[in-house]
Amino acid sequence: MDVPAPPIRSNNPAPKRPIVLTSHPRNAVVRRPVVWGAGDGRARGPVVATLTDAAERNVIGAHAGAYSVYRALAVASGQLAAEHRPDLTNTKPAVAIGPFPQWSDPGAIVSLDPWGHLVAETFATELAAGLDIRPSISITKAHINMPELNEAIRAGRLRPDGGVLTENGDVRVTKAAIEPVWHLPGVARRFGVPVAELRRALFEHTGGMFPELVTRPDLDVFLPPIGGATVYLFGDPAKLGRPETPIACRIHDECNGSDVFGSDICTCRPYLTHGIEVCVETAQAGGVGVVVYFRKEGRALGEVTKFLVYNARKRQEGGDRAESYFERTECVAGVTDMRFQELMPDVLHWLGITRIDRLVSMSNLKYAPIVASGIEVRERVPIPDELIPPEASVEMDAKKAAGYFTPDVPDATELHKAKGRSLNG
Repeated sequence: MDVPAPPIRSNNPAPKRPIVLTSHPRNAVVRRPVVWGAGDGRARGPVVATLTDAAERNVIGAHAGAYSVYRALAVASGQLAAEHRPDLTNTKPAVAIGPFPQWSDPGAIVSLDPWGHLVAETFATELAAGLDIRPSISITKAHINMPELNEAIRAGRLRPDGGVLTENGDVRVTKAAIEPVWHLPGVARRFGVPVAELRRALFEHTGGMFPELVTRPDLDVFLPPIGGATVYLFGDPAKLGRPETPIACRIHDECNGSDVFGSDICTCRPYLTHGIEVCVETAQAGGVGVVVYFRKEGRALGEVTKFLVYNARKRQEGGDRAESYFERTECVAGVTDMRFQELMPDVLHWLGITRIDRLVSMSNLKYAPIVASGIEVRERVPIPDELIPPEASVEMDAKKAAGYFTPDVPDATELHKAKGRSLNG
């Protein structure tokens, strides 16, 4: 008996509806313009990135940053309805953050929406009328527990107080997830480039992903498809913005290999946990500790590039040594760093911070933009020598020689020594 062949299915079926190209907009009138730096949320207006009503859009891009691509895949595969809108019932922030004076300074914050966590209450009328407005910041509470904190308790450096730090080593935190929201004129000013050149570069070097960057100069806000940041607050967030509140801060850029898996080629996890320890101490003393974790893997060069550089370092003639640390990165990536810390202080301004009493960082690349943005730094806290893995001494010596804060700058002889293991070591 013959079995009928299955029907042939095209991998590219005809679209069920016409595709609207944003390179030729039918409606170039912005119904609800975003007034960046306005004094309150309603005067500023909602950030509307709806994909189902083009006439209501007032920004370029889509919500969810890098995850917007997964959303598109879910729609394409039929697992998510394109018109789905989130039910924001009971999602309001677990604690109040702001408003602070910096929110109404258009130059202080250019890379996030300071009102992004207050969408449900600020624009309740518009949401009830069916307008698709989505939070770009969410705030919750949690406990964290890390082996290093329990080790600090055993060593007597930290003492449980039943409030910030419990007997079993849990730390009570408030955490905020932040998606990037860029005000293009503000970003351009921050980097000292014409806004037209910034828009053109963003369009051309993302493969023309967002035509509105060059066809809609009336849209000033862009939701880039990149990773955001997570803020961890230790202590009472209500104390933020008060001049008498001591602030400890660690700005940390993602390093999956060290932060998650404990790779010893860098100091990332040791410095992160040391920063958390300092934040706990400050919170217990009546202040607030702040850890900001940015998704900028491999200095924003990516993990593939990072691993290529690891190989180049280990295989170079003379071994893995500090004097050629940055050169190996530049040979592969073309630059040594693409984190662009110029945008980093925005999150500190969102938190109302005007002074950092203890900045847990040796990085000159982080310190300089913080101070340039008007935030005073009273003390810079280096990582203790005993927390630096031997394999990470190559990185640390290279950074100290390049300008990292340290009382002990290595000389040329020290930099020339090969210290890192071989690939098979």
